[in-house]
Amino acid sequence: MLTSAQLKAARALLGIDQRTLAEMAGVSVPTIQRMEASNGTVRGVVETLTRVVEALERAGIELIGENAASLSGGRGVRLRDRSSAGS
Repeated sequence: MLTSAQLKAARALLGIDQRTLAEMAGVSVPTIQRMEASNGTVRGVVETLTRVVEALERAGIELIGENAASLSGGRGVRLRDRSSAGS
């Protein structure tokens, strides 16, 4: 699953705009805009979502699911669970 926040963060880490991501994934700019405007999990045509995720992965992005371990090296960010944010 891909969230709109992950999509925006991935673009920020890569330093690319929506148009560049659309070109990398072979989708339209409005498609990327709709994905980023959605609340929570991005919904859409499975093939389109797959193309976007694969484009991000080819560019070096590792999408980390909630409660999943990241076993790869490299820099990144992760949103901490807000209930444990004060810990």
